[in-house]
Amino acid sequence: MAPNDSAQATDEARDLGAGRRKAARYLVPVAVAGVAAATIGLVPALAAAGDPSLPKISAQQLIEKMAASDTQQLSGTLKISTDLGLPGLGSLGSFAPKGGGSDKSASPDAKLTELASGTHTLRVAADGPDRQKVSILEDAAEYSLIHNGNDVWAYDSGSNQAYHSQRSAADAAKEHGKKTPDAGVPTTPKALADQFLKNVDPTTAVSVDGTAQVAGRDAYQLLIKPKQSGSTVGSVRVAVDAKTGVPLKFTLASSAGGKAVVDAGFTKVDFSKPSADTFSFTPPKGAKVTQDDGKQKQTFKPEQSLPGGLGGLGDAKNTKVIGKGWTSIAEFDTGGKGIPKAGNGKGGGDAQTFLDSLGDKVSGKFGSGTVFKTRLVNALITDNGKVYVGAVTKDALIAAANSAK
Repeated sequence: MAPNDSAQATDEARDLGAGRRKAARYLVPVAVAGVAAATIGLVPALAAAGDPSLPKISAQQLIEKMAASDTQQLSGTLKISTDLGLPGLGSLGSFAPKGGGSDKSASPDAKLTELASGTHTLRVAADGPDRQKVSILEDAAEYSLIHNGNDVWAYDSGSNQAYHSQRSAADAAKEHGKKTPDAGVPTTPKALADQFLKNVDPTTAVSVDGTAQVAGRDAYQLLIKPKQSGSTVGSVRVAVDAKTGVPLKFTLASSAGGKAVVDAGFTKVDFSKPSADTFSFTPPKGAKVTQDDGKQKQTFKPEQSLPGGLGGLGDAKNTKVIGKGWTSIAEFDTGGKGIPKAGNGKGGGDAQTFLDSLGDKVSGKFGSGTVFKTRLVNALITDNGKVYVGAVTKDALIAAANSAK
């Protein structure tokens, strides 16, 4: 990789704000607790020679290329693997909800959380902001979420249940705004990459680290690495299609090493217009259909559906942020309740065992509490109800709690 001189660094730093704003506008936001506060500084770098051989490009130019991508149609197959280091949900026994046991079992709220762990194969398609489809392929079943104009359908072939909702044209327009076609598909590499690009400051080195082939297409590799110690994030690598600027693969590595925390990439991709019938859906005969009349508050938010269910904590009231960049820690107060206990009813003991298996008892100047761990986001809940959460190590959480006023 070619070295950087100070003049180039100064020029690209000057252009940094414009690149960030464009990236934020065109890329699909995905919230990650703790990582949501992470910010990215841009260190200009040139693409190293590699296979395939592509023209040299700086990191700033590659981000601009992603931001300027006007791709409106695509279809393809992608594989997503998530390893947060969590115990299998099967350990919850009867506490875990069973598929088909709820009238809402085909709704996105109930189904997309399955992407929290393991490896899944998905088929995706998009035709502009009004038509998208994502299907989760299983051994003997398939779950599909289809958006076509004002209609949103979801269908689970395993339980033969369907979910349907409609939105007015005004609501749909307000929701879509200028979002890219895959705005409703939180599992695409593009969606996953955005959180690490929408804010920029000097806490991270960003470079172009060679080239690769993904799904038969030539791509540049954008490498994002924290400069700060104490983060659970080791690096983020995004393979960007050299022709279209569309991210084709996203890999999040842990600072502790081991297999990737999140690895999502296309195995096949086609940028031609999908056929219209791709987005058509009629419930099969005998399917149980749940109609959403819009009166109930929707809990599903695509931007909170990163595998692991880690979105949403940034919405807590009275939240303040300790530190900056990759080692930012969100602090909020639950009102002195401490760690909630699972109920004594059916499955309560299994649920409590599951919670306890995630936690380490700790103490310090702050008092005592429990640190709940994943390979990405960790949280300290003190016995007096304070919560500290971030993509940081256990020691960093304890230090934050000790220094909090």
